[in-house]
Amino acid sequence: MGRKEENVAKAMKLVEHPELIRNIDIAAHIDHGKTTLSDNLIAGAGMMSEDLAGKQLLLDYDEQEQARGITINAANASMVHEVDGKEFLINLIDTPGHVDFGGDVTRAMRAVDGTVIVVDSVEGVMPQTETVVRQALKERVKPVLFINKVDRLINELKLNGDEMQKRFIKVITDVNKLITKYAPKEFADSWLVNVKNGTVAFGSAYHNWALSVPAMALFKVTFKDIVDLVSAGKQKELAKKAPLHKVVLDMVTKNLPNPAVAQKYRIPQIWHGDLDSEIGKAMEKCDDNGPVSMMITKILIDPHAGEIAVGRVFSGIIRKGSELYVTGAGKSKVQLLSMMVGPDRISIDEIAAGNIAAVVGLKGAIAGSTVSSLQDMDDFEPMSHYSDPVVTLAIEAKHTADLPKLIDVLRSVSKADPSIQVDINQETGEHLISGMGELHLEITMYRIKNDYHVDVVTSAPLVVYRETVDKTGGPFEGKSPNKHNRFYFKVEPLPEGVVQAILEGKVPDGSKIKDKKAVMGILEEAGLDHNEARGLVSIHGANLLLDMTKGIQYLDETMELLIESFNESLDKGPLANEKVYGLKVSLMDAKLHEDSIHRGPAQVIPAGRNSIYGAMCQAGRVLMEPMQKVFISVPQELMGPVTSELQQRRGVVEDMQQNGEEITVIANAPVSGMIGFASAIRSATGGKAIWSSENSGYQRVPYELQAGIVAKIRERKGLKPEPYDESYYSSL
Repeated sequence: MGRKEENVAKAMKLVEHPELIRNIDIAAHIDHGKTTLSDNLIAGAGMMSEDLAGKQLLLDYDEQEQARGITINAANASMVHEVDGKEFLINLIDTPGHVDFGGDVTRAMRAVDGTVIVVDSVEGVMPQTETVVRQALKERVKPVLFINKVDRLINELKLNGDEMQKRFIKVITDVNKLITKYAPKEFADSWLVNVKNGTVAFGSAYHNWALSVPAMALFKVTFKDIVDLVSAGKQKELAKKAPLHKVVLDMVTKNLPNPAVAQKYRIPQIWHGDLDSEIGKAMEKCDDNGPVSMMITKILIDPHAGEIAVGRVFSGIIRKGSELYVTGAGKSKVQLLSMMVGPDRISIDEIAAGNIAAVVGLKGAIAGSTVSSLQDMDDFEPMSHYSDPVVTLAIEAKHTADLPKLIDVLRSVSKADPSIQVDINQETGEHLISGMGELHLEITMYRIKNDYHVDVVTSAPLVVYRETVDKTGGPFEGKSPNKHNRFYFKVEPLPEGVVQAILEGKVPDGSKIKDKKAVMGILEEAGLDHNEARGLVSIHGANLLLDMTKGIQYLDETMELLIESFNESLDKGPLANEKVYGLKVSLMDAKLHEDSIHRGPAQVIPAGRNSIYGAMCQAGRVLMEPMQKVFISVPQELMGPVTSELQQRRGVVEDMQQNGEEITVIANAPVSGMIGFASAIRSATGGKAIWSSENSGYQRVPYELQAGIVAKIRERKGLKPEPYDESYYSSL
């Protein structure tokens, strides 16, 4: 039996012992060294050849990942690691670092209990590092730190042992600032990473060596030895003395929690059902003997097996042939059950609580679905990402005969990647596909053409805008078509603190609010008036619907229809049919017909919508554009072309930081201006610029540009031209 087969056999036995399981994520900013680290961990555990680690890219197995040298998809690998004579099962997920694929990071964090944050020793903490740390801590996922590419400090920057330690202290301090900022209060101190307690390791993933303070004592290696061996080109010797997989996986098993420990504090955060119920107790204990509960975090599309639902099992045992209930999709039968190692699925007969499973046969499952042996289990909390899709393509089939196939393909694409939003118009044959950025859509288009074999024609990238208001408008009267019902809505900008609380997922979306008192407290703390918080009816996007009326007869019966008109109004704003952002909508008064037949959907919904639209027009409609924070590292002599390129794109330079011969430019720029930036900056700097970006919310479009942009959007959408009051815009 080979090492891989032996490791698989051990793994299949260990799935039954939660105390020996570690579910971990390897997370970093965009950095190929991260995937090399994952490969070396897998190779060290015997799941692939050590000679191929970092070259075969076991977890970057997708064709586009190999071609572009970046991680695009979260990939799973299960393996066994031995520490002090005891064997542990490690379920590892390697997640993307590029901002366009952050949705995969969010979903992966629901499946794991610990994360290894990878930071480049030369570049230090990057913007995407902060995003990853924030996502992990929101899900109560405990971090440890690996400082990568230490060989560069010695060979390129010529640092000695003392200087190297100072660099490590800066990285550790920066990571701990993020942990202090985002960690739950009860873990803000205990989860800080520390060299002495072994929660920090450093090394070179590419050269397959690593060390930590416990490992230095174990292997009898000093900082001077590291400098001497690396300077002398003897990194292979160092890798034999201090193998990377041994150091990092020892750190993981000793410092990150097993599922039985983690679920005690994670379940109350990610599941808001009755913790004293049978399923609640089973999940907190990670109990194999309880009912099955599982949350789907990813859907894979396999050409042979079809849809594979990958997710975390929180309680019970899933067996091949089990009948399980999927949220909103009824009962399904488990046809195949697997553990995963990159592209390979290892078939097993059953998988116990605390593991990450791949299941074939769960009809209708999507990322975020709750799966249980109980028909009426409360759903897990939805996974919220920190940014919305900001770039759109209009797409249509090149050949009319392919139109039905294209519709099926788009549905499959959005199911496999929930960060992709698809708007299908079966009447016109044109469809809109929205993603997190230009690269995200580019790769999705490649898959549609090459994996699904559908020829398509696409528009130039279109930016996704948002609408809001400038001041208070209304109450504005909206009459029902039969004139028997009247609604009076007022609108105004929502306080920024409330918007942030919604975006960070502190308050639930929708109108079914389980713990209204707790939500009211959060909204008041964020800046909402107490009486307004008491009137909360629904949350939709970053917008609130409030009922400020008193004692209106029949209003309770009509409120569901008003919620529908609120949702419709904010999904398509009155300025350019773009979604509305940061709006407080208050129902101030209503006059309703006593006979319910005269206040049905056809009467109430348009009346509510017209009232909201009218109030928004009175409040001064404002268009908002998505922004990106851009980080560009270039040699000093190329500063001119970089700043010139940014200024042409309406970018504003906010800071410049010198690091040796290089300067890092930090700028804020509109997404519309950043389309095509990758090739332009490469051309302007001769390929010497290294850059990354992160989404930084929405900002109002300059008033002198708004009329022109709105006109183009309305023309593209087939809407009537907007009659503008130019004096309004010039007064802003």
